[in-house]
Amino acid sequence: MPTLPTDRRPVTDVPAAPSERALAHFEARLAFETDCADVHAALEARHPGFVVLDVRSPDVFAKGHVPGAVNLPHARISERTVAAYPPDLLLVVYCSGPHCNGADRAAIRLARLGRPVKKMIGGITGWRDEGYRLERSER
Repeated sequence: MPTLPTDRRPVTDVPAAPSERALAHFEARLAFETDCADVHAALEARHPGFVVLDVRSPDVFAKGHVPGAVNLPHARISERTVAAYPPDLLLVVYCSGPHCNGADRAAIRLARLGRPVKKMIGGITGWRDEGYRLERSER
């Protein structure tokens, strides 16, 4: 069993938040984020109630993306580029993965436009890690 070099207990040295605060925190996270498994299940059901936006570059998108995703690089998000979607339609954004902030940038732009948005945590890395297939497109 591994031991710590001191009497430090990194997990318990900082007490857990009270249950009420933990509840508020985790409920709030679900309002802002979804995961690859939930997106996959909804897409498989064929009535997701959202559009998936791949906010990476067109070249990277063409090499492999979530099936049915629309490519809209985060820097190109504007009122004009999302005008085709009803204003109350949820937009789920993703980028390369946890090491990328493109989905956060996209979510900020969409929120500033008054659009409902969630980030698919894990991005394409998480999608692959779950074993889900990618779709390719010609550039």
